[in-house]
Amino acid sequence: MTEKKERIDVHAYLAEFDDIPGTRVFTAQRARKGYNLNQFAMSLMKAENRERFKADESAYLDEWNLTPAAKAAVLARDYNAMIDEGGNVYFLSKLFSTDGKSFQFAAGSMTGMTQEEYAQMMID
Repeated sequence: MTEKKERIDVHAYLAEFDDIPGTRVFTAQRARKGYNLNQFAMSLMKAENRERFKADESAYLDEWNLTPAAKAAVLARDYNAMIDEGGNVYFLSKLFSTDGKSFQFAAGSMTGMTQEEYAQMMID
């Protein structure tokens, strides 16, 4: 005789993580929402795409079928808003690298700190 397991509502389970202050869990739902945003970010792995993006950011973004909120977030370099729009921080690293910024810089900006404050917080 086998024990019957209760089915778990995965979406309800993951929704429990939505109220952790300062935390955005990258779920399948976010991945679907941010597919085009993440594809744009990955395109920046190629030098020719980085140059096209830097030459006219808005026009380049128009090629990626982004939501208006995602496009605005990229143009403002609002990494938290990009994550809310489904951006994966590891894909978004291509964007801040294109800008000549470090992961430490981006993490600091996402936490409301300067790069130096963030670095010190990680040491302390």
